[in-house]
Amino acid sequence: MTSALLPTYVRAPLAFERGEGAWLVTEGGERYLDFGAGIAVNGLGHAHPHLVGALTEQASKIWHTSNLFQIPGGERLGQRLVDATFADVVFFCNSGAEANEAAIKIARKYHAAGGQPERYRIVTFAGAFHGRTLATLAAGGQQKYIEGFGPKVEGFDQVPAGDWAALEAAIGPETAALMIEPIQGEGGVREIPHADLRRLREICDANGLLLIMDEVQTGVGRTGRLFAHEWSGITPDIMSVAKGIGGGFPLGACLATREAARGMTAGTHGTTFGGNPLAMAVGNAVLDVVLEEGFLARVARSGLLLKQKLAALRDRHPHVIQEIRGEGLMLGLKLGVPNTDFAAAARDAHLLVIPAGDNIVRLLPPLTIGEAEIDEAVRRLDAAASGFEAVRGAAE
Repeated sequence: MTSALLPTYVRAPLAFERGEGAWLVTEGGERYLDFGAGIAVNGLGHAHPHLVGALTEQASKIWHTSNLFQIPGGERLGQRLVDATFADVVFFCNSGAEANEAAIKIARKYHAAGGQPERYRIVTFAGAFHGRTLATLAAGGQQKYIEGFGPKVEGFDQVPAGDWAALEAAIGPETAALMIEPIQGEGGVREIPHADLRRLREICDANGLLLIMDEVQTGVGRTGRLFAHEWSGITPDIMSVAKGIGGGFPLGACLATREAARGMTAGTHGTTFGGNPLAMAVGNAVLDVVLEEGFLARVARSGLLLKQKLAALRDRHPHVIQEIRGEGLMLGLKLGVPNTDFAAAARDAHLLVIPAGDNIVRLLPPLTIGEAEIDEAVRRLDAAASGFEAVRGAAE
């Protein structure tokens, strides 16, 4: 039977009926250990009781009013994000791409409001992924995503991360900002060294540029800090957030200092659904858990434990697993076999992992993952890797 859905996804032949913590369950009762978390979205796992309670309570009250009226839950969530970060103001939207669109507009409007409308170009970094809108595709710069959609949106200059000469050459009188992910997710779990992030902050300050952090995948506790840039000791001027902030409910946010957002006055930007009462209830519930004393420390410990066990796994299967990347519970395995084949083998072992660029599979479990589940995931990864070793041994 032909699907009525636009065929833009290659879907695995699996459908799930329900979730329980770090587990997904099919209609037939088969259980899969979820180390993808909806691509770093289900940070508190599936059917977390506090999130379920917040959503159902709000659903019985009011779902949508639009931003023509005040939304108390949004005021509360915005203030909590401001109190926990560098930011002074927050704009709520529905996705990471929308959060990045807002960040781009804020950066450009900042210079226009300062009398320099010619400063609209943004420097981004090779391997980046900032979303699927026309502007965020141009910001990401990956030709495979841009091809066939007409002229690339103007205003983005891309350089390799760590190539300081190329960055210096790219910065000119039209440059408004630098935009970077502290760890590239889709690009292959590539960490930007902390010293490099500090240097980017210095370059922005020296050139009157804004620094935009795309923390859509790295944020809300994923690396063991609330936001990954905190490890480097610097703060951005603008930050995009999504995925984990909604715990599975569509929610994005763009955070900024009041100075960076000086041009964003009434009517300059908007959204129909962004900041709706349902999303705000869930976002507040997520922060209730993530900001609880000791939660982020537990994430960091779980990430270290997983990384240590993966190092032992790499030692057992050096031809299959070549490198371990990442921070906290955002880890990647650089493979010596095709990553899509490995993801399929893991799925056969009832473990879900996510392929990424540079022949990586990502391990993005819920932040609530337990030690027994980490052990079980490594056992299943071992089984998947052993299958490739057996094929290699037979070929030799």
